[in-house]
Amino acid sequence: MTAATFKRSIRDLQVWCSSCMVAFAGSDPIGVLIGAKRPSGTLVHKIAVHPDHRRQGHGRHLLTSLGSKLAILGPPRIITEVPETFAAASGLFSASGFIQEALLTDYALEGSALSERGNAARVVVEGFVIPVTVDDLAANGLLGEDHPQTCWERSVETLTARKDDIGGLAVASDERIEAYLLYGNGGEILSLRTLVEDGGPRLTQLLTRLRAQGLETFRFPKVHAAEISRELLETLGFHPAGKHRLYAATARSG
Repeated sequence: MTAATFKRSIRDLQVWCSSCMVAFAGSDPIGVLIGAKRPSGTLVHKIAVHPDHRRQGHGRHLLTSLGSKLAILGPPRIITEVPETFAAASGLFSASGFIQEALLTDYALEGSALSERGNAARVVVEGFVIPVTVDDLAANGLLGEDHPQTCWERSVETLTARKDDIGGLAVASDERIEAYLLYGNGGEILSLRTLVEDGGPRLTQLLTRLRAQGLETFRFPKVHAAEISRELLETLGFHPAGKHRLYAATARSG
């Protein structure tokens, strides 16, 4: 992580410097915890211990210190999103009293899988695709309290902070926005939502239009089951490409 990347995470993810900690052995830094803070809770964004000092309790001590602080200052909820392949990190959080709340799934979609679906979708929603911004969605009440649960990196707060770097497309009727997607660089899907139970053609149309910009592969990371159904994503052509474990705990003093 560069200094520029860290500064950007402060803006985008609300990394909170007073929730960041460094562990020392003498004068040598041997561990670090980077925390992001919002009214809803604190995210353990990064935690790492030098290989020569692992399994000596340093990681757990960092988490305990953070919990003691948040038990007094709040917010009490602490979460983290751990790649399923990081067994050591999962073990650390489990041993520190964190409970797995959900399994977040990374999805991928190859552009070739859209061709057949896109032809069918054009028949249904031709002419309704418009550009849309984060501010447009907020003005239409689509980024409020009823917004589906997402990972920290694609939450409403993050989308709002990153809005100048985010593109968007929507399917709109004369009365309302019926479906939309937001996207970042390199084919990353940041939000994908339909407000009409149509089986997928509106979202397919949006993805097809995005593909026309020259993107051949789409990544939709850390999708919560409450955000969009696995069945709908599979209908659109997405397939699982990885998983993250969402752990949560309540801050305690001592």
